[in-house]
Amino acid sequence: MIPTIPQTNVLKWSYRAYVTLFFIYLALPLTVVCVFAFNDSVFPSLPWEGFTMAWFFGTEAPFIGVFNERSIMRAIGTSAFVAMWVAGLAVFVGTCNAFLFVRHDFRGKGFLYILMLLPLIIPGVILGISILVFASSVANTLEDATDLWFDGLRPGLLLVILGQFSFITTFATLVISARLQKFDPSLEEAALNLGASKWGAVRQVTLPFLFPAIMGAGVVAVLMSFENFNTTLMLVGSDSPLTITMFDKLKHGSTPVLNAVSLLLMIISAALGLLALLFQRSKE
Repeated sequence: MIPTIPQTNVLKWSYRAYVTLFFIYLALPLTVVCVFAFNDSVFPSLPWEGFTMAWFFGTEAPFIGVFNERSIMRAIGTSAFVAMWVAGLAVFVGTCNAFLFVRHDFRGKGFLYILMLLPLIIPGVILGISILVFASSVANTLEDATDLWFDGLRPGLLLVILGQFSFITTFATLVISARLQKFDPSLEEAALNLGASKWGAVRQVTLPFLFPAIMGAGVVAVLMSFENFNTTLMLVGSDSPLTITMFDKLKHGSTPVLNAVSLLLMIISAALGLLALLFQRSKE
């Protein structure tokens, strides 16, 4: 709705009702998931059997809680390991990309920028299959030539990290580039005039200015890595991240444990997003 255009009361109330229904539509499934995480029943459905925390802390079957479910905890650890590596690589390469695209003009820059954006429009399944086929082809060629076994190019955590890194880096680049475009280059010039080296000026002046965006990009990378499913499914080996483990358990029937895991993920995601937002505002 455009505020400058006169609107009738009917149209205003219709718009408000639409917005309200839209947010209810978004929030209702998440609310249902959260509620059934506390239902004292082995099935995440009505009727309501009573309130319980067993799906978080339970130790006796069938009420085995999240924190006592070894497969879930192992999957959370695997996802955290993958997310840290993906976030670190994405932030580092994204920062380098930001300096490349914002600070430099060169032949083929537009084409290279389009290549960087391609992972955003390629379906995750196709991206995962492409990486798997390419890595397997390279591994087969190297093994035939050297008679050695290249485990890192077979389905496993390394390919999962590389697969997620291939498209999450694009988001990190866009976030950091947007911040770098607001930077005043004269601040670096002033540092150079005061005797700082080129790297010293970047380290002491530019990177602190970019730090809120770097932190934000890191948080986004962690969250995207944790929730990624399509690409990860194509590249996973014996060590399954959380999304794959939850999918495997869901194939055998949904339980409130999955609701409890989902609730924890929502809380952690909201907390990380809020911290990143507060940190970014404190630096502006």
